[in-house]
Amino acid sequence: MTTKNAKPLNRRNFFAGAAALAGGAVILAKTPVGQQVISAVEDSLTSPKKTGYQLTEHIQKYYKTTLV
Repeated sequence: MTTKNAKPLNRRNFFAGAAALAGGAVILAKTPVGQQVISAVEDSLTSPKKTGYQLTEHIQKYYKTTLV
């Protein structure tokens, strides 16, 4: 025989937990550590990405192997 001790997750508990998590995120964002994390994420999202053909070291090695 098994007994169920766990409360079933209902909508009210779910939204209460989500609100608590969002509140914690807002408070964390106001701390100096949170500001550093936010600025690091912004830098990584806004950094220019190299697109197109890039002549890298392993490609140069391949070109050397194709020489006759």
